[in-house]
Amino acid sequence: MPPKRPNEDEVTATQRKRQKMDAARTIAVQPVSGSSRENAVAGSSRVTFAKSMAGLPSTIDVERFAEARAFEINAMEQSMKDIKEAKTTRVWQGLPRQLRRRAASHDVRRVPARLREKARAEMDTARRKALGRSKPKRGKEKRITRTESFLRRQRDKTWLETHIWHAKRMHMENSWGYRLAVRPTEKSFRPSHRASVHGAILHDASYFGLIEIQAQEDDIKALLDRFCDPQGPSPGSKRYTTGARVLETHAYEPGTFPYDLLGPVMVMWRPPISNAANTRTTDASDIDPIQGRGKGKGKAKTQEPTQTGPLLRTAWVRCHPSIFENVHSALISSASSVLDAHKKAGSNDREIRIHDLREHVNVFEIIGPKSSQVIKGALRPVNEDKRDEFKKFWTSLTDLQSAGSVPRGMAIGFKVYDPRLSFPPKNAKIRVDKDGLPSLSNATMTFPTSVLAQSEIWEENVRHALRKPKYKTKDIDERKSKNLVPGTSLSPERQDDRIPVLLIQRSLEKPPLIAESSSSSSLRLDDSFDSGLHGWTLIIPSGWAMAFWMSLTHSGTRVAGQRERQTQAFEAGVAYFPRDFPFTSSYERQTDAAAAREKEEWERKPPAKRINHDALGTRSPWKPDWSVVLGLQAAPAPAVDADMSDDLVPTQREQPAATNTDAKPWLLCGPEVLNIVNRAFSMLNPSAGFLEEVKRLRMKRNLNPIWNGVTADVLWKGALIRIRVTIVGRGSPEDRAMIYPAEDAELKEWIKMRTTKQGWAGDIDIGGEETQLGHTVPPSDAIIGYVTTGHYSLSRGQGFAIGAMPLTRVQELKQQTDRLRLGSSLYAKVRDRGDTVCRLIRVEILGS
Repeated sequence: MPPKRPNEDEVTATQRKRQKMDAARTIAVQPVSGSSRENAVAGSSRVTFAKSMAGLPSTIDVERFAEARAFEINAMEQSMKDIKEAKTTRVWQGLPRQLRRRAASHDVRRVPARLREKARAEMDTARRKALGRSKPKRGKEKRITRTESFLRRQRDKTWLETHIWHAKRMHMENSWGYRLAVRPTEKSFRPSHRASVHGAILHDASYFGLIEIQAQEDDIKALLDRFCDPQGPSPGSKRYTTGARVLETHAYEPGTFPYDLLGPVMVMWRPPISNAANTRTTDASDIDPIQGRGKGKGKAKTQEPTQTGPLLRTAWVRCHPSIFENVHSALISSASSVLDAHKKAGSNDREIRIHDLREHVNVFEIIGPKSSQVIKGALRPVNEDKRDEFKKFWTSLTDLQSAGSVPRGMAIGFKVYDPRLSFPPKNAKIRVDKDGLPSLSNATMTFPTSVLAQSEIWEENVRHALRKPKYKTKDIDERKSKNLVPGTSLSPERQDDRIPVLLIQRSLEKPPLIAESSSSSSLRLDDSFDSGLHGWTLIIPSGWAMAFWMSLTHSGTRVAGQRERQTQAFEAGVAYFPRDFPFTSSYERQTDAAAAREKEEWERKPPAKRINHDALGTRSPWKPDWSVVLGLQAAPAPAVDADMSDDLVPTQREQPAATNTDAKPWLLCGPEVLNIVNRAFSMLNPSAGFLEEVKRLRMKRNLNPIWNGVTADVLWKGALIRIRVTIVGRGSPEDRAMIYPAEDAELKEWIKMRTTKQGWAGDIDIGGEETQLGHTVPPSDAIIGYVTTGHYSLSRGQGFAIGAMPLTRVQELKQQTDRLRLGSSLYAKVRDRGDTVCRLIRVEILGS
């Protein structure tokens, strides 16, 4: 066993180091004996005070003097060598703690003036090379470049072009095959929300998938009709085929609506080429993107039509990366069905081309009322654009106070100069009148047209030519350094790049009702609070992400990660994919990963420090059991402990409810959901009326109205509908909170308690009475829904959530409201997984 205290004779490492430094700083002295002093020509000097020059020779032999002092000279040189080798600290390391700075290790100006010469000598590259300190660790043949190192790190994921910028400022995670930014490293939850409401916030959405379809117009229409949601306008309607607007809809497996939901998609049509553009001047580098052949040789120019035969159209389908493979397969399946129909009709000359355009374009999403001014200040359209529609729109963009004033989904195509030429940008300022009020913008008078939406970004040869900028940033900076006035913008030259871009209006808001019922007993959307967020989606060619990104972020625009993008949808009161889309493959993967992560964290805690879900009656704490809520599966029998109270025993002995194994769960979503539900509820047989509505929508897209194994009862019992949950009073629900029905007597007492406190006191604390009423927790088999996203809403100033509930349960809440004559509002109770208090909520159907 070692002694408790070290031996006093034993020398420690610190003492050995100190002894080494003392020995290196000591110069050895040759001992001189008494007899040698008389014979020495030049011995050790003596200290005298009188007649010090007496006895010295008149001349000195240098050679003999050096031989006599050889020991001292060698001792001096050896001491200098030892102290140089023993020194292990640099100049900046020898400074006091309060003066040390990290930057001082490589910046001489950070070191005090008295030590700068020594620091400069230590940082001399030639001296370091002579000392052998600059030799690389790897051999010359084994070195790897910076590009090779980055490519090696992307073996199992893909980096965006702005990855390095994000990695320095944000927390990164692997998601959907990409390395994406999740949230900023700074505390910016509330500032990011303020930016989306009062300023501008930017997000790099280049990870979304993009698929190109090339075929005749009627073939693309038939393909999209089998693939897209039949609710609302058709993707082949005239308002979208002109390319002036984009369509945001939902994608399904071909011909299976309303089952097999894939997720939300965006459909964009390329504007048709006008007759004047069908004949154009081309050179050797100009290649027809559809025919795929060159025109002309050398610099000789010819005049020939760009296309012969039937007019081919192009459409883009943009989707979330988690469903890209499913959407791509669904488009191929739809295309095969369309081509098979032509073959049966005797036409074999049709062709449909489907291309993967991932990493061909970059997409930026900018949200907020100042987004228009940011775009106006960062981009400079080319002077060659002579379109009157675009000039009118671009001029009015300065005074546009909100992108919500522009028609929804409006597309604007144009060309811009290299943003680096005009860096740093200046945001456009809204003009004010003589009274100090902002001027009204004329952008609302600009209507979507195919001429305004024309852009060369649709052409593959143009995107390929611009994949690598002609000039590097250092070349642009060198040109700027030659300006007489520093900081002035460069004038574009003929050889500078002209980049085609596509600007699309984007809104996060409640969908407009197509045909709302006027009946007083019908369910309606709550219009008391509208928190819609509006902005733009900017599409640019690949290779230009950082050039545009630096200009867009330099103006003070905040940058959003995945968390901020989800918060925007939550504050706007709309569903976010895949978090709020049950029964989709992406939702299942995400919830399974989150459940495994939370369960592992819960199991690491000791039993006394973690929530006892069994004692609280939480049936499924990690993942919502939608099949049990729908009644398609029996609830698992909870574990019975010996210490459980007797009042829980009868509930455990109850027989499980009957299940319907024939029904298939599916999610009801779309712009016409509220109207479909109101029509079904107004009929004597709601399930039959609901089936008729589904048949009507299928026939609208030329699909078979009835398919095998689907009856009214099966369709009705398997339907799940999304809802909005608003807390009546205090509290805010969390994710996976459980929703319970309220008994008639209980609901009356709750509402009476609320109405007696200053009218309808939905935002004040009533006190102990409400708390006592909320402690009545229903059994676990009474769950009628779950919260998919819930927390405190900064826009509303109260608890808010988005969840889902079976359509049959919504009908029961509607019947309860009619019995109690509570108007069009639906009420229920919500309880968090780890809480024992239920809170009253107002339920509203989510329209999309």
